[in-house]
This record gives sequence, structure tokens and C-alpha cells, in this order.
Amino acid sequence: MLCLTLPVSLDVPTSIADHSIGSPGFIDACVAAKRQLPGQLTSALSDLVAGNGPEVLLVRGVDVGDLPATPPQPDAIVAKDRRSEFTLLTIASAAGEPVGYLPELGGHIVQNLVPVREAAARQVSTSSAVTLAFHTETAFHPHKPRLLALLCLRGNHTAKTTFCTVSDALANLDDATKATLRQPLFRTRPDESFLREGAVAEPGPLMAVVTGPDDAPTFTFDEELMASTTTDGTRALQRLTFAVRARQHSVVLEPGDLLIIDNTRAVHGRSPFTPRYDGTDRWLQRTFIVADLAPSTLERNGRVITTQFGTARASLGYAEGAAGGRKSILRTKIPSSIDATASPIIAKS
Repeated sequence: MLCLTLPVSLDVPTSIADHSIGSPGFIDACVAAKRQLPGQLTSALSDLVAGNGPEVLLVRGVDVGDLPATPPQPDAIVAKDRRSEFTLLTIASAAGEPVGYLPELGGHIVQNLVPVREAAARQVSTSSAVTLAFHTETAFHPHKPRLLALLCLRGNHTAKTTFCTVSDALANLDDATKATLRQPLFRTRPDESFLREGAVAEPGPLMAVVTGPDDAPTFTFDEELMASTTTDGTRALQRLTFAVRARQHSVVLEPGDLLIIDNTRAVHGRSPFTPRYDGTDRWLQRTFIVADLAPSTLERNGRVITTQFGTARASLGYAEGAAGGRKSILRTKIPSSIDATASPIIAKS
């Protein structure tokens, strides 16, 4: 991870008050403001996009403006200035094209991630009581983001954002396992929030977990929603899960921290934490960044990607009210520890 500590405080034009966040006028203002960004930051973003250097970039010193109380829900109306949203989308525009996904918190280009009491124990971004499993963001999606950007407005000292790079994970695996992961033996089911109403999740097309040249690999992995069609593939996924957990890194995000993750070269998760639900809780803002808008043209409205997934329950013979959800769709049980004498994972170098 590359960590830059430098002040990022932009001149926010008054004209953005006339535009909704993420609208063409708002994005145009962000694009025009890119020239205000520090050269060290734009250089680091260029390297990240090119796949050179670290897979994760942490920028400390971003001006997030004056904050009201943390909202109780991601979609709650918040009376605040737009400095954080403007700065986040300006930096995102310097790295690619910021987008939203219609099923993901309504498709907002900037999303508020806050702990929600009712979601505390679920595998979703608004949870708090569970460890968020390691995953590539929207691993199942044909238009998944190239980069994920998380801006911390208000922190929690017990909440760790975790990540593991593809190079670190592969360093813990034997050659046979790595070869298996490069074969198209794996399918990923969509997250429950991306399903059409009344639909059942169906596994996606066969794919390899690891792709790219040996000296510059990429990977797509979801600890919760990915499965293999073969016994060898299932074992390889289990070994990869152990490797990711063994080689993970973490960072506690503080106000003004911006974490940008290369979604093709690193997976991420989050530790549990205890919210207070009193307006002082952890508050992140998130945006997704794709390299190019063109591939999603037929499944996009403006900057909102509208792809939906799933097969109608009736066509599959499902009874009304059949169980669904991220955990019930697919869950590969992985023990928390492994017998070292039986493990095929190579020890850390």
C-alpha cells in the first residue's frame, strides 16, 4: 500500500448547488477541478490505473468539509455541504469514470456507508457485527469497477478495512493450486441486492479466478459467493481463502482518509465494530470507478449501470417466499484454522 499524506482541499464552485450529485453538470465541474489536485496524487493515480506499483492507495489529508450527525440510513436526507462529494468525484474523475449500480443503494454515484441496526449481522456494507468476507467488488458483474474509492468522513477506531493483494495471496500457494485457479472452473452468484424482484440467483458463466501474465496477475474472488464445478477447484478456492486470510493487511480509516483499491489486483473486507447509533458513528462515502463507459452502454442510464440478474422463481418451480439472500444463496464453509501438516499452502516467504 502506498500512503500519501498531503492536503487535498479544492475550491468548490457555487454552481454545483444547481446540480444533483453525480449529474452531468456536477461531473463536469469535477472534471474541470482536476487541475487543482496535487501532482503527487495525480501521478499515484496514473500508476494505479496503469497497474504499476502498489495495488492500494491511501491518501491522508482530504478536506471533507463540515459534517452533520452521521445519518441513520444510507438514503437518509442529509443537510451538509457538498465538499466531500465534490472532492471524491474529482479524484475519481482523475482515475477513470465514476459510476453507480442501480441495485446498489439506489445507484447513487456517491453512496453513504453507515451502520444500520437492522443490517448489523448481514454480509452487506451497512453491517457492523460481522466480519465482511473478502471479495472483489461485484465479482459477478460483467461491468464491475476497476477501482473502488472509500472516503472516511467519520471513523471508528475498532473498524479495520482489510485487504489482500493478488501477489501476496499467490505467494502462499503451491504451483498446482495456482494452475487450477487459472482454469475456467469457477462460477459466482450475484449478490441478493442485484436480483430482479422475485428472482432466484443463478451462477454466472464459467471463469478463471486468476488471469493475466505470471509477472502481473489479476484475480476475481468472492469468499461468499464463488464456487467451483470440480473437486480440484473447490480445494483451490479453500486454499486461496486461507492464503488471503494469512496475508491480509488492514487500515483503520480516519476522517480525511481516502482509500482507493485496484479491484483487479486486491480483494477487501472489514472487521466487526460496535456502533452507537447516536449520530457519531463511522461514516464512509463510496464511489465506483470504471476505465471506460462504453462497454456498459446498453445497460446504463447516464452513469448508473442497470444490469439485473436472476431467473424468475416460477420458471424454476420455486414456492412463493423461498429463501434467498447472500448467505443462503451460497456458503462454502471454511474452517478458521487448518492443520499445518495437511495444508498445501506454502509458508510465508
